[in-house]
Amino acid sequence: MSFQSLSEVRDSLKPQWYRSKMAPVRFREFSKRDDTKGWIQAGGHLALFCLTGLAVYVAWAQGWWIAFSVALFAHGTFASFFRGTAVHELGHGTVFTSKKLNEAFLYLFSMISWWNPFDYAASHTYHHRFTLHPEGDREVLLPVHPNVGKTFLLQLFTLNLLTQPGRTFGKGGILSTIYMTALDAVGKLPSTDVPANEWLKALHDDQPDQARRSMWWSRAQLALHGCILMVAIVTGLWVLPLIFTLPSYIANWLSYAVGLTQHCGLTEATTDFRKNTRSIRLPRFVEFLYWHMNWHTEHHMYAGVPCYNLPLLAAEIAEDMPAPRTLSGAWREMLETWERQKTDPSYAFDTPLPATAKTTRRTTPAEEASIGDLAPKGL
Repeated sequence: MSFQSLSEVRDSLKPQWYRSKMAPVRFREFSKRDDTKGWIQAGGHLALFCLTGLAVYVAWAQGWWIAFSVALFAHGTFASFFRGTAVHELGHGTVFTSKKLNEAFLYLFSMISWWNPFDYAASHTYHHRFTLHPEGDREVLLPVHPNVGKTFLLQLFTLNLLTQPGRTFGKGGILSTIYMTALDAVGKLPSTDVPANEWLKALHDDQPDQARRSMWWSRAQLALHGCILMVAIVTGLWVLPLIFTLPSYIANWLSYAVGLTQHCGLTEATTDFRKNTRSIRLPRFVEFLYWHMNWHTEHHMYAGVPCYNLPLLAAEIAEDMPAPRTLSGAWREMLETWERQKTDPSYAFDTPLPATAKTTRRTTPAEEASIGDLAPKGL
């Protein structure tokens, strides 16, 4: 499939997004950044990572192999939410009032999880401006397959080694991630036959300054994790790469289960976020790990609202929104949609709106359309 250059898309594609109306004073309340809540969210997630990492080390040192397995599974489960989740909200720059604090946690979590915050900043800016319009947003390119294959599930519950990036940005296993990082470090790109790689090339062509930052970031990642590996070899502490280099690729089961629900099976090329994005209800601890991104429709409507205020925002505009699915209900919906798409590739689930929902678009103030501090200077 051939696409326009992204600069041409910016000139020609102007979606007029529907956003649920609320009182301006309420919007301003929801948009406030709170350092205390930011420390609870980012610091709490980091504390969980440190505690489980310590448990992995102690169990390894004592030879408690059952405890070691349990601790490593928990460590990976928590760390897998660094990749694509914690870095997502920190990338928006809305967690802390301080830009430096946002960046410090963003770079820390990105380094641990092999995430590239510079490529992602460009990609995610387009994702928010042109959500699921393939000309301008190929971060998620529908249809997305809700994978439940045995080999795939085995990797999700152990070590994600071999899965390849496909129709979503940056979602491969550790081997493909290291390979792509190595290519980027020398200024090369992988084959563009894969949609995720084609998108990466389009981003680099469009934002050369970001591409240069990406290259230096990839070099830093390889250097850091190479040093960790060398220390492990020299000292015999082979547990160190499990704690610091691989955890975001161990026990990916929960981050995959909740993350895939965002857009899978829904309608593309619509200007109503209620039709192309899905919100779900989760237990409070899982919602914390997921940085409240289960309120994903609300996040797309008002991307400048800090993640910890999304539950309040959701309650404020509930009458205008579809009822949030349960996690099991969302997966049932995705699997049923995928079955139909096998014979009818054009099919997408059309989310029903409540009788109280409005559909008339209005002129949106610039602050309501804000995506935080996400966009790089070139955008």
